[in-house]
Amino acid sequence: MAGSAEPAPIEDSPRPPAALYLHVPFCRSICPYCDFAVVAGRATTGPSSRIAAFVDALLAELGLRASALDARWGRPPLRPPLRSAYLGGGTPSLLPAEAVARILEVVQERFGLQPGAEVTIEVNPGPDARGDLAGFRQAGANRLSIGAQSLDGSELRRLGRRHEPGDVSETLTLGRAGGFESISLDLLYDTPGQSLDGWLRTVDAALALEPDHLSLYALTLDDPDAEGLTGPLGDHLPLRPGARRWREHARRGQDEDRAAALYEAADRRLAAAGFAWYEISNWSRPGHESRHNLAYWHHEPYEAVGPGAHAFDGRTRRWNAARLDAYLGALLPSGAAEPSLPPGGHELLDARTQALESIILALRTSDGLLHSVASRPPFEGPIRWALNHGLLELEPPRLRLTTRGRLLSNELFARLAA
Repeated sequence: MAGSAEPAPIEDSPRPPAALYLHVPFCRSICPYCDFAVVAGRATTGPSSRIAAFVDALLAELGLRASALDARWGRPPLRPPLRSAYLGGGTPSLLPAEAVARILEVVQERFGLQPGAEVTIEVNPGPDARGDLAGFRQAGANRLSIGAQSLDGSELRRLGRRHEPGDVSETLTLGRAGGFESISLDLLYDTPGQSLDGWLRTVDAALALEPDHLSLYALTLDDPDAEGLTGPLGDHLPLRPGARRWREHARRGQDEDRAAALYEAADRRLAAAGFAWYEISNWSRPGHESRHNLAYWHHEPYEAVGPGAHAFDGRTRRWNAARLDAYLGALLPSGAAEPSLPPGGHELLDARTQALESIILALRTSDGLLHSVASRPPFEGPIRWALNHGLLELEPPRLRLTTRGRLLSNELFARLAA
């Protein structure tokens, strides 16, 4: 697999980042299933828009994070340049192309980008949200990720999406014309009212658009309030009452067996079309795997900026609080005060947690990992159980999930974590 690597070894000391995630927290409207740190309405459009202020704050945070890395490992090229950068959201395509260019110039100057580094920008396909695709390409982005979610009009409306199926095709065509040579589509399954036939029509319609990469995500309907993630330092925003009601209704219409059937059917369709699965939820044509996401799955260190963004240095996980007001207040202080890092939190991982995460992340990929690594105490019992029940296969010296294992991976991962 292109870009494959062994999971990073467990080390006692932090390491410089291989990747950078930049979270842009603006959308035209907020979908009821969305758990990301996102704001909409007046903060996004019109005279009260906070996008310009946010860009200034993001540039300030980039400077502060880069200075901290400089102090520890030196400036690039003493510190290895990044292999990838990813503008996610939210809807990063709501930023003007000039703002994206400013951001990527600072990334290049302060973090460094390897020649040929992968630079992704997420876009929503609606005409009022897709932005200046040619301008984004000229600014330095070279990979486009389109949040299609479905290619069925009625399903899009049930999901609260603003675009139509034809907007997805138009966005992909404009992306190709703008110079993007690697384009990905995101799709959701196990959604309210979804049938196998309807799902396969969406998959076939997506394949007919000839993307280079497809991400298929099962609809997840968590409750961040109940999980304690929405406080002042939390990385999630509180659920809106309407979104809570929508989720309660949608959850009653989900079915694990149907979700498994949808996944298996799509996997067969994609394989027949020349797409190889390389991570549980991701398939690509050869050479178009997401290098940025592979850094996560290989447990490599990554930097992150923006509200709600998570970073990892190989030993410590760090996150910014999700609330935009606090983010702007720290980085754009009034008067003569100097910018400061935004509020958030951190967690130091012990050796067992590091090993557990490295094993689980590697098992999510088609590469799997070395049997000798996965079968050490205290993980040998769950690994043996998974082999005996057909969730894992051993192709010496590597362990990989079977198709059944991909469908039941959460059961295996829970046993590993117990």
